[in-house]
Amino acid sequence: MAHLPDVPCADFYADQLLAQGYYIIPKAIASDEVEALTSDLAEDFDATHLSSGPFYGNDTRRFGSLLSRSDRTKAFVQHPTILAIMQKILGPWCDHFSLNLTQAIELMPGSIEQVPHRDQDMWPCSRFVDSALQVEFLVNVMWPFTPYTKENGATQVWPGSHRRLDEMLIDPTQAIVAEIEPGSALLFLGSTLHAGGANRSALPRRGMIISYTLGWLKPYELQWLAYPPEVARTFDADLTDLLGYRIHRPNLGNYEGRCPSHLLRETERKSGAIDMLAPEHHALIETFRAGGLPEPVTG
Repeated sequence: MAHLPDVPCADFYADQLLAQGYYIIPKAIASDEVEALTSDLAEDFDATHLSSGPFYGNDTRRFGSLLSRSDRTKAFVQHPTILAIMQKILGPWCDHFSLNLTQAIELMPGSIEQVPHRDQDMWPCSRFVDSALQVEFLVNVMWPFTPYTKENGATQVWPGSHRRLDEMLIDPTQAIVAEIEPGSALLFLGSTLHAGGANRSALPRRGMIISYTLGWLKPYELQWLAYPPEVARTFDADLTDLLGYRIHRPNLGNYEGRCPSHLLRETERKSGAIDMLAPEHHALIETFRAGGLPEPVTG
């Protein structure tokens, strides 16, 4: 991101997240902002059909594209503390991180427990990374719209499971139930085993999950369809960068050989591809042009 803030507590939060695989930030945002967003999305919840399938669950409602449904979503997506944490966790492994998903979720009364899973498993490459290396592909942020309790299906998280990637399932007694109030945020790594609980209450459980991923990965929610150019042009440049309208060096995700941000900002199309390379790529090219050979990798 071009203008990431300096948030003193971000280091502490990131350290806790990496140590435990999850962390709850109490009172991360004002409760009235949560209430206002919940109100904005009320009709969308009512109009959305129930999901189907063994993963989504037949008693849940889910919908995305939340930035188009309410401008208030921006305050959550671009929350300064959250973005600073993302930079600490994801920044070392990419040029820039991107928005992976915005999804509202409603668990209806009687909905059953979700199968435990790790969200990073949607990318096959994650399975070949040693857990000791600490490469993270994804970070989730769960924002409750109603209180999350054990009775209504609060998310279950397995602490330390991001260090046990060879175990597809772990004893349920080792999980914690992340009970949180609206305004607080539950963060957990893509490598952390987790699952939605069963809603044994008489009322729906509503909330929103926003997740961020390495900028060179294909996102779960295809942002360029969720927010096509005519929509993305109405957003600020930092937000469109998050949506993936930004090239990732070397030249990944280009449009006509150029950074796709030009598609949003230029009033008339200009021809000609423009390289976007990292310093190491420039150094390799310069060495080759000079007739030299790169230094062998040792160690």
